Amino acid sequence: MNLILFEESELARPLPQGDERARHILEILRCQEGDEFDVGLVDGPRGKAVLQQVATGGLVLEFRWTEEQAPLDPIILIAGLSRPQTNRKILQEAAAIGVQRMLFVHTERAEASYASSRLWTTGEYRRHLLAGVAQAFSTRVPGVVYGLSLQEALGEVGELRAKYALDNYEYTIPLGRMRPAAAVVLAVGSERGWTAVERDVLRRDGFVLAGLGRRVLRTETAAIAALALAKSAMGLWD
Repeated sequence: MNLILFEESELARPLPQGDERARHILEILRCQEGDEFDVGLVDGPRGKAVLQQVATGGLVLEFRWTEEQAPLDPIILIAGLSRPQTNRKILQEAAAIGVQRMLFVHTERAEASYASSRLWTTGEYRRHLLAGVAQAFSTRVPGVVYGLSLQEALGEVGELRAKYALDNYEYTIPLGRMRPAAAVVLAVGSERGWTAVERDVLRRDGFVLAGLGRRVLRTETAAIAALALAKSAMGLWD
């Protein structure tokens, strides 16, 4: 992990030695008492922590916050609910690349049971978000909503003008030709793509069907490729 993240509620107490972050500090970073390392406050500043003491009750840390973080990129990702392993990859990698929100929706070709997997019902998804954010050396965590219908997700998006839905069959433009925009919505179907009915719903809502070329990609690969192209068009790779 490139940045060790903490919640506000954790700052005033020792970090238990059984915690994954404590093991990383001691075994990977090989910190000794008096050493410092990079930390971040979830949705807050970045800074340094000093390992003051390795005690029976845990690691005693002193935090020094120095750098406020920029807002999240103005990109909303609508993604079809898929197998948990697919959605785990999307959560982590999209959080690392940087999006403002992720909306995971029921689609006609996906299993209804996907929304009740442990990934969602136990809150496991947040762990994958934090892993992606830490990888990116950031503290800003995207908002996530899951279990929406496609229509509900479109209502959450509102009136944004730059909206693109990935589709292998009826796309009208390559996504690489998307126009620059201040904010973008990207929609990626579940693992078997959109149905004809869903394509019509998306088009009526103002989405442009866009493609990623002739090669058929996994859902998680397509989502990340689309995010990279959107960020490039928006001038966000600074």
